[in-house]
Amino acid sequence: MGLAPVSRREEVRSIYGVASNMLHDRMSRRGLLAVVATGFAALVTTTGNLPAGASVTDYPSWEEVEAARASESETAKKVQQIQSLIRALEEEVSSTREDAATAADDFYRAQQASFAAALRADTLQSQATAQAQTAEAAAVTAGRLASQLYRDGGDSSSIKLFVSGSTDRAEELLSRLGVMEKLLEKNQAAYANAVSARDAAQSLADQAEVARQERDQFQRSAERAMTRSQRAADAASEALDTQSSHLLDLEAQLAALRDTRAKTAAAYQLGVAAARAEEKKRQAERAAAERLGGSRGVTNSGWTRPTAGGLTSRFGPRTSQCGPSYCSSSNHYGVDLSGGCGAEIYAAASGTVVYAGYNGGYGNYIKVDHGDGVGTGYAHIRDGGYHVRYGQRVDAGTLIGREGSTGTAFGCNLHFEVYLNEAPVDPAAFLSARGVAL
Repeated sequence: MGLAPVSRREEVRSIYGVASNMLHDRMSRRGLLAVVATGFAALVTTTGNLPAGASVTDYPSWEEVEAARASESETAKKVQQIQSLIRALEEEVSSTREDAATAADDFYRAQQASFAAALRADTLQSQATAQAQTAEAAAVTAGRLASQLYRDGGDSSSIKLFVSGSTDRAEELLSRLGVMEKLLEKNQAAYANAVSARDAAQSLADQAEVARQERDQFQRSAERAMTRSQRAADAASEALDTQSSHLLDLEAQLAALRDTRAKTAAAYQLGVAAARAEEKKRQAERAAAERLGGSRGVTNSGWTRPTAGGLTSRFGPRTSQCGPSYCSSSNHYGVDLSGGCGAEIYAAASGTVVYAGYNGGYGNYIKVDHGDGVGTGYAHIRDGGYHVRYGQRVDAGTLIGREGSTGTAFGCNLHFEVYLNEAPVDPAAFLSARGVAL
């Protein structure tokens, strides 16, 4: 492309500023919508997917815009067409954003219900195991007393005393009978305790089995909800990408149609191209800088600390905390680590990203499957803080996100969870067993 004449160059420079501002405005809106996107920022390009019901020919070319400028009536028609397309794009983004938010809330509730069911199943199993040990001890006690009675003659002891000839004093006989009666009572009580403990252990074992079945059902529901939420987040991200790829042109075309001072629309087209090139350059520079943050050391076990921040809240029971939209569980299913707003978050081990999107009270959330029934979750990631996308393979120590305060969070932190067969376990104990201290 040759250099434009001076007057044309100034016009392009002026319109480039307008286009650049429009592009930044779109990108800032994109940040607001990031709660439903997968967080993997797409470069702004001149092509993209179209909203439902639209085709490539629905979008006016710059040649059509230039031709429409020659007639006031054609200009009005083209303005109306472009305004309709802009509204359609915005409505598609709004609709998919609402769908994604609803799906994310459903996923959050299903996941929390799954966690609660797993905790109940584990608690009942622990109680059943303890009660079984009590029943075993009671049975041993009853057996010892029965053995002692047998050695002493059992229920025929009174006859032995009468025929033994060892004494003819009634007091001694009554004393022996009294001791035997107490021993019999003790044996009967021990037997009753053993039976009661056995029945209680069986009841708890039955309840634990029912709880495990319920846990499995809740986990399957949570998996389905996670899949739906990821699809909805992807659809919202796709709508946002479509809007970003077309809206800059449409708004510039609209401005060109309304600007009666400009001789041609070409200057607007050049301004849009320049703004896109500048934004692409900035995004490439940001991506390169983020890659430098890279990774961190990994232990021989293949695990690493998910962030440099200190431990601020442990796993286990706690007082429920409520934010503007959600209340946390009264059981803390992970640990909180605080490195400050924007602090780097790393994959704790190698695996595959199976979720990257919004998740109710967890805010922006990433889940990584490490295989063999082991998974990790990373919550409260800041808006625009994703560095991975759904389906991506990551290594231990790979930068995957940045700390934020999305969801139910009181200040920037990372809520980190570890899952064994989809049930949450204490991350501190799990990592400690693998040579990693939190």
